[in-house]
Amino acid sequence: MLRNNGKLASSLLMVLDVSMSGAICLALLFSHSISGLGDPLVVPGPGLLLLLAGAAGLIWPFTFQQLDVYASVRTLGFWDVTRRLLVAGCIVATILGAVAFALDVPLSREFPFVCAALQGLALSITRFAIYGVLRVARRSGRNTRNVLIVGTGSRAAQVKRSIDSNPQWGLCILGFLDDVDTPVDPSLFNAKLFGIGQMGELLRDQVVDKVLVAVPRSMLGRLEPVLSACSSTGVPLTMTTDLFGDYMPTPWIGNFGARPTLEFAMVHHNSFMLGVKRTVDVLGASLALMVSAPIVALAAIAIKLEDGGPVFFRQTRCGLYGRRFSMVKLRTMCPDAEARKADLVQLNEMDGPVFKVKLDPRITRVGAFLRRYSLDELPQFWNVLRGEMSLVGPRPPVPEEVIHYEISERRRLSMRPGITCIWQVGGRNEIGFQEWVRLDLEYIDSWSLALDAKILAQTVPAVLLARGAS
Repeated sequence: MLRNNGKLASSLLMVLDVSMSGAICLALLFSHSISGLGDPLVVPGPGLLLLLAGAAGLIWPFTFQQLDVYASVRTLGFWDVTRRLLVAGCIVATILGAVAFALDVPLSREFPFVCAALQGLALSITRFAIYGVLRVARRSGRNTRNVLIVGTGSRAAQVKRSIDSNPQWGLCILGFLDDVDTPVDPSLFNAKLFGIGQMGELLRDQVVDKVLVAVPRSMLGRLEPVLSACSSTGVPLTMTTDLFGDYMPTPWIGNFGARPTLEFAMVHHNSFMLGVKRTVDVLGASLALMVSAPIVALAAIAIKLEDGGPVFFRQTRCGLYGRRFSMVKLRTMCPDAEARKADLVQLNEMDGPVFKVKLDPRITRVGAFLRRYSLDELPQFWNVLRGEMSLVGPRPPVPEEVIHYEISERRRLSMRPGITCIWQVGGRNEIGFQEWVRLDLEYIDSWSLALDAKILAQTVPAVLLARGAS
């Protein structure tokens, strides 16, 4: 049944999700220690009780649908499925809390999280049990899918090796299609080979569940018969995304007006997690601005008393993708510092396009103290609040530096700049430009909320000990 009725199986799984999650929520509502309710049949009453349990049951399949949890996981790994389930649990807990608040149900604060955790655990155990049974069945030749592979070169051979080494996927290769004069990979000499012109005949005479396209990009213009045959017969088609080499990231489907597109993000981060990062930025910057206000006020008085010049220094910096913005700092140099910069070029101690002078004669006495403990950076929390910067990210360069970047170095601009970064906690001016770029790119490629938390934790001792400051 599962082989020929994948949609029916998803529907049955959806019914199971609704039933289990609703029943768990209802049981927890009657647990006084968890729900905080005295007698649920009195407050909130049977009506609201069933409404809340029903909502808790329906939230899961709705969230799963948005995260493609009901899609086939045949070729997905354990951690890919687990990640989707964890994200779903966080979303459900938030929605459940909002529903309880909207219905004015006097539940305990921890109820939505405990309920979502237990529901998620039960649904996950059920899912992995079903997936386990299906994998065992596929290894024994049941619940299989038939695939045709378009291509006979190295990419097609690689796809075959992946299928052969993963019998739990349950994929059976019917054959390979290609142009008659195309070279065949030696590992496919004993396979069933067909010409592309036979595509329609194969789809008509064979049971084909999927067509896999694994050809070089030089052959894309000759795939019209394949696309036409699949479109006419309704057979799903999957195309491998390494057509332009290993350096191209995984694409996703988008739209440009009414036209469907393949979207390639050179730096691909989870949009939900980036949203969380932005939320942390707003909350953190708001708190930091309030806490640092007295320090900024005292620094402003000291700066004004020393030379009577302006308190703040605004400098044009390059942010996300090179977009320019005005970065705010407490002034640490004499008022005519920018005009004197050209006279100090020969004293530059940094390699690459960066300008740094350790004993810069333009720095004032108050400025030297502010720089030593990075107090001059405090107004940049305003830039974070405005969305021009982040708490953590590559430091924003000045346009004069960016115009000298190599093309590969511009990838530093592919993430919102930050107040602190790996470079700052690792020694700041003691690090050369190339190492600085390498650390920034390493941060961008391996970014996570946990990495941000780690850098923020390391920033405090780095600032207090004034490591590498000047």
